[in-house]
Amino acid sequence: MSKRLPQVSDLCCSPVLQAPLGADDALTLSTALKALADPARLRLLSLIRSADGARATTAALADQVQLSQPTVTHHLGALLDAGFLEREREGRQTWYWVNPDGLTAIQQLLDPAPARHPLTVEAST
Repeated sequence: MSKRLPQVSDLCCSPVLQAPLGADDALTLSTALKALADPARLRLLSLIRSADGARATTAALADQVQLSQPTVTHHLGALLDAGFLEREREGRQTWYWVNPDGLTAIQQLLDPAPARHPLTVEAST
């Protein structure tokens, strides 16, 4: 059985700008951001999210981005490994859809103003 790579949704909920980031979390976040830092991968995420049913096959995506199926499969694998996509095989086709937990984790980690608990001040008598 292969070891599962850390995914962005595995990160602690502490925003980067609010608390020190541990070495392991920094590595996971860096890997996730590298997966997103590719124009083809960003296009693939966008195409999947906007597809009918918010799912798409490798063949349909390859046609839309005008890349070979092996290249698209490589990019989809990187996004899947980082936790931004999920997939399901149906016969000879593989369907992909966006994993909202991965995107939410990035949003929360980079949020410069996270929700804070309200401070209650009691009047002295």
